[in-house]
Amino acid sequence: MSSPQSRKVLAVVDDLMFAVKIDAAARQNSITVEYAKTLADALTKAKTQPLLVLIDLNHNKLDVISLIRSFKADDEIKKLSLLGFISHVDGERRQEAVDAGCDSVVPRSAFSVNLPKILKRHSTAL
Repeated sequence: MSSPQSRKVLAVVDDLMFAVKIDAAARQNSITVEYAKTLADALTKAKTQPLLVLIDLNHNKLDVISLIRSFKADDEIKKLSLLGFISHVDGERRQEAVDAGCDSVVPRSAFSVNLPKILKRHSTAL
């Protein structure tokens, strides 16, 4: 569970367009965003117990399925909420993410539209 002073999310994205959208939505909700570029970086930053972990399931540089499995295998961070977003046509990857332990997977379009609401919901659930 996040501590009251922990008003941040962890984002594992490599798409600049989504990074800009995440930053804007986070600012609207007074949330800080930390970005992870590697698996080790994501695991280290997750230990700070962010409100939510956002994962671009179409990430070009990381094996995000291994990342999800690593999160769920680590007792210290396995209860963090993982929200993946993915191209709506990539049903196989979506299912892999769910099977690996991703708590929620949404299409990229829905993620973009609903991100401010998603962040607000997670920030008020402290």
